[in-house]
Amino acid sequence: MTEALDELVHVLDLESLEVDFFRGFSPPEQRLRVFGGQVAAQALVAAGRTVGDGAGGDRPVNSLHAYFLRPGDPKIPILYQVDRIRDGKSFTTRRVAAIQRGEAIFHLSASFHVPETGVNHQERMPDVPDPETLPTWGEVMAPHADMLGEWYTRPRPIDVRYVGEPARTSPAESNPRPPSHQVWLRADGKLPADALLHACMVAYASDMTLLDTIMLPHGLIWTEGTQASLDHAMWFHRPFRADEWLLYEQRSPTASGARGLATGTIFTRDGTLAASVVQEGLLRTQRAGR
Repeated sequence: MTEALDELVHVLDLESLEVDFFRGFSPPEQRLRVFGGQVAAQALVAAGRTVGDGAGGDRPVNSLHAYFLRPGDPKIPILYQVDRIRDGKSFTTRRVAAIQRGEAIFHLSASFHVPETGVNHQERMPDVPDPETLPTWGEVMAPHADMLGEWYTRPRPIDVRYVGEPARTSPAESNPRPPSHQVWLRADGKLPADALLHACMVAYASDMTLLDTIMLPHGLIWTEGTQASLDHAMWFHRPFRADEWLLYEQRSPTASGARGLATGTIFTRDGTLAASVVQEGLLRTQRAGR
């Protein structure tokens, strides 16, 4: 693993305090609030630790639904309390509250399903360039390093390759764009064979670029506007590895009333549809007419 990925794996390895109680920490980064993908991934770890073998092998996660309630403070630990809603023959359901200073900052419901045989179909993966032919995140963002500041030099556990121009780097007046884009992504190093860890890594990565999709037709670059995740939902359709290339296709069907909706589909490199994502975000700007 790279040092950044090793740090993320450590962040996801929650401390067990008591039955159904876990404690998580944030990495030593200069953030004003906890990254939403981190708290979602940690909450999924907490839920998964109480299911079956605790590694997602015998009963993998099939869906999650989450609400971001308050900004998390990255300087203090997060307590994760798991509620065992149901343990059925085929499905297990868990509810997790992430707590700081006695208040819930995040709620997650997750479902785990024993693998079964049934009908099978999927949409086709779009044709895009191979990830190796695309520039790294650092290379493509180099012209914007001054604008990004510390965000540019920060070590990154997820290798992201934009298909085309990266989001939120040019205003709409000079480059109007539809509300859709694609990225290749993978963990920047080799991960152990732990199905729950791979699912949590993709949950983490799924929050990195999704809301940017909503900004594209409005020309809001990194220094303009504010955005925050309101809720996040994922469905895990088929097995995958987070340390192998995944294509993340993202679209935004609508935005209004300072809120925008974005959807995503995640494919393995061989075209298998692995997961689907939906997120609503709070999007505020002072620019008139946007």
